[in-house]
Amino acid sequence: MKTRTKKRTGTLVLAMLLAVLAGCGSNNGANNDVNNGANSGGENASASAPTSSTPDSGKKVTLTMMVSGTKAPDGQDFALDIMPKLVQEKFPNVTLETSKLPDEQYFTSIRTKLASGKGPDIFWVFPRNASLGVLDMAKAGYAADLSDLTFWDKISQGAKDDMSYEGKPYGIAGGLDYLGVYYNKELFTQAGITEMPQDWPAFLEACQKLKDAGITPISLADKDPWFLQFGMYQIAANEVYPDEMDFDTKLQAGEKSLTDPKWVDTISKMKELYDKGFVIKNSLGLGSAQAAQQFVDGKAAMIFDGTWDYATMTAKGAAEFTRGFFSLPANEPGQPTYVSAATAAGFALNAKSENLDIAKQVMNYLFDGQSDLFKAWTESNSSISVYEGVPLNHELFKEVNDSYLNEGKSVYFPNQMWPTGVAEEMEAKFAEIIGGRKTTPEQVTAAMDAKFKELWKQ
Repeated sequence: MKTRTKKRTGTLVLAMLLAVLAGCGSNNGANNDVNNGANSGGENASASAPTSSTPDSGKKVTLTMMVSGTKAPDGQDFALDIMPKLVQEKFPNVTLETSKLPDEQYFTSIRTKLASGKGPDIFWVFPRNASLGVLDMAKAGYAADLSDLTFWDKISQGAKDDMSYEGKPYGIAGGLDYLGVYYNKELFTQAGITEMPQDWPAFLEACQKLKDAGITPISLADKDPWFLQFGMYQIAANEVYPDEMDFDTKLQAGEKSLTDPKWVDTISKMKELYDKGFVIKNSLGLGSAQAAQQFVDGKAAMIFDGTWDYATMTAKGAAEFTRGFFSLPANEPGQPTYVSAATAAGFALNAKSENLDIAKQVMNYLFDGQSDLFKAWTESNSSISVYEGVPLNHELFKEVNDSYLNEGKSVYFPNQMWPTGVAEEMEAKFAEIIGGRKTTPEQVTAAMDAKFKELWKQ
């Protein structure tokens, strides 16, 4: 939504946003969660890291890597299966030990390991202020300065900026991610939906047709709180930002509030899906894997998720059907639909690693544009590539990608501009609505705004 992508002040921020919109050609969920925090100093951390042996020195070296996500269902996971094998083929004396954890477990585990000085050599980091965002990781001294890597001229400027701190890159974006709606084309036809909805009223009408036909319109995983962001940020992209792209910059400057009517309307639209019975029953009891299974088994017509979950959403289930993918049309009639797009999570190197030099050489090999490792990465990567000359990997995303490239109407994931805790407050208060409490959209936005004011540091 987690993801995620995704996470800025003044004209510099606007320039960066324009760069990512024009140059990435974007996520979660990112997935699409986001975080802020941390201590000080990381800018020159790589300079003080211990010098290590080179991969061809003959010394046996073990590199460790930890990433977040779900293991590929076909048994050929890039991080777990493919990358270790190809790294050792290139560097025979280097063993790459990798692990992959679900997002929430990863966030907890990696923070603990980094704080204790026992973090992996390579780890997964998120854009800007996101949970485990590159800004936090650099400030805390956990992520190494990667300015000396050799491939930066091949990466889009927007993606590089989103993984930078004080003008220096501390992470390598995995691509660009879109949030969208995966849908079952056969169930749409069965319900008599002959045209794809182009605005919010039409989307609600399509949901009603599905419900009337005895089909669950939308499967959502509200047991995993961050899943809420996958729908909420698509609505916000069309409700909050089209007339005020600098809303979050103004928010940071104290000129705007999250109690703004546009955010109230965003929460209200999301609430409407539950009020009308369009979301699967007992969504608070469903985790992301269970919600996805409802979709792939043909028991729900739609699910909100991101490009990063392509493998999960296209996995074989109990039903055979054709998938589609579109941007949630939360716009009003006559207005364009904005794509929810953001730089994806990617690789960071541990500034305190004893094998930092070797890890950098592995990254240079991974992103050299021609190696077997690079080819395997581009083939397995669900995110839209931000590496020069790499074509779109999955036709499923072509319509949204074309809209992003040709229309130029897109919005980043909002949590990339908020300190950690704001999105979590949104999730917790909205869960009260799902659970049947009389919490109002106004109360949700008031809680979000109070948390923002508590946490934001100029």
